Amino acid sequence: MSDPIPDLSAIRDFLLCPTPDAWVQAALAEPELMLVDHANCEKKAAGTALNLMFRYLNDFELLNKMSRLAREELRHFEQVLAIMEKRGIDYPHISASRYAAALRAEVRTREPDRLVDTLICGAIIEARSCERFARVAPYLDEELQKFYVALLKSEARHFRDYLSLARKAAGRDIYSRVQQLLEVEQALVEGEDGEFRFHSGVPAARPTAESFT
Repeated sequence: MSDPIPDLSAIRDFLLCPTPDAWVQAALAEPELMLVDHANCEKKAAGTALNLMFRYLNDFELLNKMSRLAREELRHFEQVLAIMEKRGIDYPHISASRYAAALRAEVRTREPDRLVDTLICGAIIEARSCERFARVAPYLDEELQKFYVALLKSEARHFRDYLSLARKAAGRDIYSRVQQLLEVEQALVEGEDGEFRFHSGVPAARPTAESFT
């Protein structure tokens, strides 16, 4: 590939499983759908950061990091839109995958646990996004390949920012809670999904695509 993939060992060590090959096959079979849902994911990521900024006004580090993250995610959204427009890809309404909603269903309701869990979920989602960009990038056309590799650096930083803010909010070791939520995430990634999305599990009806191995 044209651009080397940065070292993602910290993210691979953090996540409990890699993205299954079946998801990569589905992404290669439905690249337009992948871009549409990727655009949705960037919007949602920006929205999550903005929601945290509105809810937690007393943490200046959180406010600054989330402000920067929201700007970057919206910039990524604009870049995905530009690629879609250039390729004549429509932007229809599509249903969300169960991934983020299922993770956030695990968030506890009392503070500071609510904030801690929300930040851990943010770290997990960003880490998985980064891992998936790296998994699929080598098999994409040159333009998409270059774009996805360029996203890896900022997405990896988002993962670290969320995790450091979670540790700070907890004021104690969060390893066991992180592992609990990662186990939920692993089940979502390795489980079967009825339709392909950027964060879906293994598609039930697996599209065929040229071998990527």
